[in-house]
Amino acid sequence: MIRIKFIKKENRAVAYDNEIEIGQCEFKELENTWNIIHTVVDSRYQGKGIAKTLVKCIIENSEKGNKNLIAECSYAKKVLEKQSE
Repeated sequence: MIRIKFIKKENRAVAYDNEIEIGQCEFKELENTWNIIHTVVDSRYQGKGIAKTLVKCIIENSEKGNKNLIAECSYAKKVLEKQSE
């Protein structure tokens, strides 16, 4: 069972398979803006939508905190663009 956890104090969302960390999406906080800088998922878990779920977790939490969102990470940038269509 894959679970996603948002860890604000570490500026990241993390994917776990049981207790093993299998992916993460990191962001930098700049005043009122969060910049997603890196998204990675273990190669054995790719193609299952985990990276997209991690990015969406950051998006949801940025909305809760009234933060603007930008992405240096090319993958996160694609997800953000698709959401704004």
